[in-house]
Parts: sequence; structure tokens; C-alpha cells
Amino acid sequence: MKSLPLKLTCAALCASMLLSVAGCAPQKAASRPQPTAGATPAAPETAPDAKAVLMGMARFLGGSQRFSMTVRSGYDVVQESGQKIEFSEARKIVLSRPDRLRVEVEQSDGERHLVLYDGKDVTVHSATQNVYATTPVPGGIDAAVTHFVKDLNMKLPLAALLLSRVGDELERRTLSLDYVEKTRIFGVAAHHLAGRTETVDYQVWIADGDQPWPLRAVLTYKTTEGQPQYRAQFSDWNFPPQVNDAQFAFTPSQGARKIAFLAHLPRLAAQKTDVPQQNGGQP
Repeated sequence: MKSLPLKLTCAALCASMLLSVAGCAPQKAASRPQPTAGATPAAPETAPDAKAVLMGMARFLGGSQRFSMTVRSGYDVVQESGQKIEFSEARKIVLSRPDRLRVEVEQSDGERHLVLYDGKDVTVHSATQNVYATTPVPGGIDAAVTHFVKDLNMKLPLAALLLSRVGDELERRTLSLDYVEKTRIFGVAAHHLAGRTETVDYQVWIADGDQPWPLRAVLTYKTTEGQPQYRAQFSDWNFPPQVNDAQFAFTPSQGARKIAFLAHLPRLAAQKTDVPQQNGGQP
């Protein structure tokens, strides 16, 4: 089966969670199916403020100095026929502010990758192909994540959740934000929110209580052909995990080959053409 790569780029993925609450359209409860004829409707309840719930999550994550969690995700790839095929991956994330990050990735086809940031360099290692690339990035996790997705054009779904400034990013992008319902998901009481950006419709389920971490997210890329979706389930949250510097240090495995990031290739090619050719001193 021939698949067409789904462009889960930084801009789209970040836009999905970098929701703008400032200047949002008036908030309202999302519509739900009407009761059947003859049923007695329940008394209406005042819905919690969607902005307050979302920003509470942002403050909690952005202000946490260390956390770890697992993200199990599925995403649609639209085929030439128009059919949507789901692929999946699992990510194990360990974050220690201000400048340590580890992301282990296993795709549904068995491909395994590792992303490390040790405060100085970002390194990506493909265990399956036994190759790695590295580049210096000073400035901490926020700078490293931004450089990774914007400058290197690498995929890091829901990257905004790793930023200390996630609240500021949330303030920038949402056009509308609704409180859907108070519910339970994975056995946990949760707030179900729905919002819209210019390119992405999203839903997010946030745990109720004093640890408002996200439990689930669904993103719909409404301007992409076929309107594919990205679905993520968050689990194994740990505040704070035990960490040590060895978890974020990269040691190449035996036979590992160093390569360049794809985004760096044009620059490297230009540098090679600028080097004077050796001609034995002849004009």
C-alpha cells in the first residue's frame, strides 16, 4: 500500500496546542445530542470557565521543574484513493528544567529514535539505522524545542506542552474555545474542552483537581486534504521523577555513523563550494 506522508509539521502541531485564549470568541457550552421524546431534561449546570481550565493546565505544566510521561498516539495518513490509514507511535518523555530533555520514540513499524538535549547539544539517534546527528543549541529547553521544530524541521508532536512559556503560546492562537462537559476518561474526572485555530480544530481532556495534566487530545487538520486527525493519549505522569545527567548524555553505539540534519545540507553544500580548490599553486 502506498502511503502519502502526512505533514505533521511544527507549525501545524504547535498550532494545535498553542491555542490563543486572549481575544477568543465568547465561550459557550458545546452542543450535545438532544434527549429523546418524553425524556425529562436534567437541570442545567453552570459550566466551568474553559479559559481558566486551559490556563490552569498551562501553569501547571510550564511551572513544573521535572516531569515524565508517556504519549501513545495515532495519526491518519490520507492515501491517493482518499482512504485514511492510521499509523501509531509511543513516546516516553523525561523533562528536567532548565536544560535537560529525553524523548524515546517507537513507531508502529518498529522504528526507534532517541532525542536528547543535555543543555549544550540536541542529538537525534536512529537505533534502527544506527545513525545520529547533533547540533549545538544553547539557551535551555525552550530554545532547544523551538530550534528543533522550527529550524531543523523535525517532528515533535505537541511540542508546546514542553515549553515553560506554554501559557503565553496558548494566549496567541485560539479563535474560539468551548467547555464541552465534565466527564471521566481512563477512570479520571476530567474537563473536556474544544477549540479552533485557523488551521486546526482540537479537543483536549484535562484532569480535574490540583494536578491538571492533559489526559487525551484530538487534533483535526481542517485545511489539509481529507481533514486527517492526530490522537494522543497521555499516561504515566510523574511529578517529579528521579533523574540523573546520564539519562540526557549521548554515547554513540558501536558502529554508529554521524550524519547531518537534513535542514543543514544546503548550508554544508554552500560551505564546500566556498572552499578554494587546491591547484598546486597554478593560476
